[in-house]
Amino acid sequence: MEKYILLDRDGTIIIDKHYLSDPERVEILPNAEKGLEIMSKAGFGLIVVTNQSGIGRGYYSVADMNSVNARMEDLLSKSGVKFDAIYHCPHAPDQACNCRKPATEMFDNAIAEFSLDPTQCYVIGDKLCDIELGLAKGASSILVRTGKGLTEEPKCTGKAAYIADDLIDAANFILSAS
Repeated sequence: MEKYILLDRDGTIIIDKHYLSDPERVEILPNAEKGLEIMSKAGFGLIVVTNQSGIGRGYYSVADMNSVNARMEDLLSKSGVKFDAIYHCPHAPDQACNCRKPATEMFDNAIAEFSLDPTQCYVIGDKLCDIELGLAKGASSILVRTGKGLTEEPKCTGKAAYIADDLIDAANFILSAS
């Protein structure tokens, strides 16, 4: 069974641009590409799990989000980085659902699709909801200080298995723990 890393998108892989719907505005965070490359070359599968409340709020469509994701994947492909899947929650926070992080439906779908053992997985993100998603499924959670990570850090201290400066730091932590 392959080992997997589940990653948040905005603020973790790409610069968080509040309700991003234009693929031309996608920018990979500093050190994200290299960190993902390290994880991939170490044999980890990469899965994106992203809350996209802009869809539920009517700010953009699923097609817009897919265009942003395609642009992100295109920018990362030069380094050989490929995502096994991208799961999204399209709901606004006030819409009842089982997928908006920290709810576990996106992780549960990944478990079903890829036969994951969540205790062998890592969840990486820049918010408490990402850390809590990992904890809910028994995965190791890593907070990155990119995106909203610095402001979220006090809420995540003691919950995250590790607090990383960026995805290179997270990758190095994972390799040292493996």
